[in-house]
Amino acid sequence: MIRVVVADDQALLRGSFRVLVDSEPDLEVVGEAATGSEAVAVALEMRPDVVLMDVRMPEMDGIEATRRVRDVARVLVVTMFDLDAYVYDALRAGASGFLLKDTPPADLLAAIRVVAGGEALLAPTVTRRLIEEFTRTPILPRVKGLEGVTEREREVLMLIARGLSNSEIALHLQLSLATVKTHITRLLAKLEARDRAQLVIVAYESGLVSAAG
Repeated sequence: MIRVVVADDQALLRGSFRVLVDSEPDLEVVGEAATGSEAVAVALEMRPDVVLMDVRMPEMDGIEATRRVRDVARVLVVTMFDLDAYVYDALRAGASGFLLKDTPPADLLAAIRVVAGGEALLAPTVTRRLIEEFTRTPILPRVKGLEGVTEREREVLMLIARGLSNSEIALHLQLSLATVKTHITRLLAKLEARDRAQLVIVAYESGLVSAAG
């Protein structure tokens, strides 16, 4: 059973998420929150697998709330097109994925399962907006260098940063899917990244990928 906390300041949306999630036999909503502070308190108390986190909430925004709960739960940020400037900050705060508020119900349920399973959900649409954000924001000093990363691993990392899936990377580099997964596992270990979303950050901050390139 995947345990979920829903954090959103709109009661109607929280209720809709609860009904949808609870309709699945392997998913269960174990708490709700209407503010960022409540989201932190509920997550620390209930220790869910996934928190569906709104960005704009009273008392504390979803970015800070994500930062405070990332060690006890994986966070799936719920955003809108006009909030995409928050994507980079949310990644830095420890979010594992992003959803748009108009995401189809089936995609929302799939996203919860993906994130709960330890993967990152960074759709190409969101990745493109992340790239756009980097065109407006200077690249920060590198957090982790790429020393020890092989040339092939660099190629895989660049494609991850462009939003390609494992299957697309395998096709692009003419590798087996198993080999791609092995490269990604090694990248996570070498770069001390928690998941795929963090690898995107490293790719940009190391200078391996530029927003314009």
